[in-house]
Parts: sequence; C-alpha cells; structure tokens
Amino acid sequence: MQYKDYKDNIKLSRLGMGVMRLPVKDGNDSLIDYEKAKRLIDLCMEQGINYYDTAYIYHGGKSEEFLGKALAAYPRDSFYVTDKYNFQVEPDYRKQFGEQLTRLGMERIDFYLLHGIQDHFAEKMVRNGCIAYFDEQKRQGKIRYLGFSFHGTPQMLKFLLKLYTWDFVQIQLNYYDWYFQDAKELYEILEETGIPVMVMEPVHGGLLADLTEDAAKELTAGDTEKSQASWAMRWVMALPNVQVVLSGMSNESQVIDNIRTFSEAQPLTEEDQERIKRAARIQHSDLAVACTGCRYCTPNCPQGLDIPFLLKNYNEAKIGGVWRISHLKELPKEKRPEACIGCGVCAGHCPQGFHIPLILKELNKMLEEI
Repeated sequence: MQYKDYKDNIKLSRLGMGVMRLPVKDGNDSLIDYEKAKRLIDLCMEQGINYYDTAYIYHGGKSEEFLGKALAAYPRDSFYVTDKYNFQVEPDYRKQFGEQLTRLGMERIDFYLLHGIQDHFAEKMVRNGCIAYFDEQKRQGKIRYLGFSFHGTPQMLKFLLKLYTWDFVQIQLNYYDWYFQDAKELYEILEETGIPVMVMEPVHGGLLADLTEDAAKELTAGDTEKSQASWAMRWVMALPNVQVVLSGMSNESQVIDNIRTFSEAQPLTEEDQERIKRAARIQHSDLAVACTGCRYCTPNCPQGLDIPFLLKNYNEAKIGGVWRISHLKELPKEKRPEACIGCGVCAGHCPQGFHIPLILKELNKMLEEI
C-alpha cells in the first residue's frame, strides 16, 4: 500500500474505504450483512488501508454503528475515521454529532466534514453556527481535522474557502468529470490554496468500471491486464494534490483489485492519458445520465422509489435499446417510474443536479412503448 504524508507526522493510505456500499441482506440497504462486511474491513486493515469514510445517512444510518464495531478489534491509533454532518437530514448539529460519537463508540472523529454542500443550501448551512461548534469540538479533541465535501459550483467553493481555515476538502473527482464537468476547476482552486484533496467517486459510482464497449476498447488496447477501475484510479492518483482516494468497495474482488492498483502505483504515460481522454469522450457520447448511485435522492422520495435503479435502466434503454428495460414491467406499479408524482424533492438532493422527475417521465414513456 502506498502512503502519503498528511499533517502532524500522519501518513494516510492513498486508498480509503468508503463505507456506503457494503453487502446487505434481502436487498435492504439498512440491513448490513455484518459477517461479509466485517470481512471486507478486516481485509482492508490487513492490506494497510487506514482511512475509513462513513456518514450519518449511509445504509439508513447503520454504517456508523457497523464501522465502530468492525474497527473495535484494532488499536485506535491504527486507523482514521471520517464522518460527516448532514444538514439536510438533521440541521441540529449538536444532536447529530452526539449521535455519531455514540454510534461509532468512539471519543473522537479524526476527519470531520460538512456533508455534500450544494449551492442551494450552502449559505443557510454555514450561517447556522455549525462551523463555530465543530471548531470548538476540534479544540476539545473530539474532532482532529475539519473539512467539507462539496457538490457545488466553483464560485461557491471560493466563497466557502474564505469562511474558515479548512484542513481538507473532499470533491468528486474522476477523468469523466474532469473533461465534462467542473472537476478540473474545483481541483485547481484547491491546489492553488494548498488544501489537501480527498477524492470521492473516482470511478463515478461504477460508471468508469463498466464502460461501453467502444470506450473500453481504448483502454484494453493499452493494457489488457488492468481493470477499467484501475485506469480510473491511476488517473486520480497522478494528481499531486490528491491525498486519499475513496472507493466504496462492496466485495473482496474490488478490494483486491484496488489494493493491487495502489500497491503498484504505476504512473500513466502520455499515451495512457490520451487513451483515457478518448475513452471519456466516447463514454460521454453514449451516456444518458451520469448517476453515481449515491442514493441521496432516495430517503426523501415520498413514493419510496429506487431512483438510482430506475436511472440505471434509463441509461440502458438509451444506450442499448428500449428492449433492455422490459423487465421493469414485472415490478409492482408502485415501484415503476409511473409512480413518480413529479414533486421534485429528489432533484433538490441530487449532487449532480439532474432533473429526475423529467427523466422518470421519459423512462415511463419508453416503458409504455414496449
């Protein structure tokens, strides 16, 4: 495992474990399969990963409790835990922080973030007193480093950076978003200010680990042995201001593949970079909706729809043909896209800013035409 110096003589593993896509039972996101998930954490610890990222809402609020139990068998100074304040779910930061310490069963959280800041609620969030409160928790030793994760515009990022001396910032960063979203500008703003970058969605929620056939050919022509995910990870690792690259690993094969990538740390050549750029362009031309599967939209849907699942089917219909979504007709009506009432609550929680009701309306129309 490759490590990188952070602060205060701390060395962080270049690969971090995102505890948001753990194995579950019966398809229930809140019902973590403890034995399988614990084996993943044990494997990560065995292979030298020392950075673990959870949040108040992951796995229906069960991720923190699981992680605390899973790491209890290890010395507290052998790992670093990241957790987050979710303003949209529970504005009361005192209550939420206390719950998080209890769930984790820990006296401190090493890296603490204001969670998933977006432009439409950013100012309301940072004006409610949470920064001063968490700064006080930092002085008391209950938080070691304070930062925020971000899904907004470059303009809003610049505004936030003026409010506090942040220890780190977490952004969505991958080669697809570098060429087709604001990732490049966001990264360069942070690089200029010297703030270490923690990376989320390095493979864009699995998108860059499952490229379209034509896009994948660009990479396999360069190296048939490397996985598509490995190409994406190596691209992110090459950026000098990146500290930790998070991966929401959900099975042992993903852990092993990532461990291999981050242990070898093979640099990309100029030819490799050009291949990745071409693959991104091909993927962009084929892709309909670049959903990362973060599931921020689902807890707030009054109809209880599995929105990421429906968006995945939308992409399959767009890219591979409408016939690919015929299985949706087997679902109960209350689970189909037709159940969407167009309230728009999901769109307000989408980090990517997708107009989800319109997409589901189009998906329903495609389904009706089968």
